[in-house]
Amino acid sequence: QVQLMESGGGSVQVGGSLRLSCKAARDTYRSNCLGWFRQAPGKEREGVAALDRDGSTSYADSVKGRFTISKDKYKNTLYLQMNDLKPEDTAMYYCASDLWVDGGLVPAEYMYWGQGIQVTVSS
Repeated sequence: QVQLMESGGGSVQVGGSLRLSCKAARDTYRSNCLGWFRQAPGKEREGVAALDRDGSTSYADSVKGRFTISKDKYKNTLYLQMNDLKPEDTAMYYCASDLWVDGGLVPAEYMYWGQGIQVTVSS
């Protein structure tokens, strides 16, 4: 069982920045595909960014150029740097991990999930 824990969320004004972190309880980031997802109230969970095991990345169109996914495999920590935040970025953010996913942004393909952390962007 892989345990993931997010941190770094909070409230920020439009145009501000936040960096989310997701730490794994054990060594999982060396070989797994990793992703960030979000879910706003009344909406389905959606993929934000993914980092495949070969280092390739993919992003939702809505966050391209603003968000950056990265990892520190020695610290077992995944990051999401979020810049130029907008009110529509307000959501609960989740990190996820899976051994078999090939860098996709489909939530149903990921097996392991964190508990989520709130990000609120106010104007």
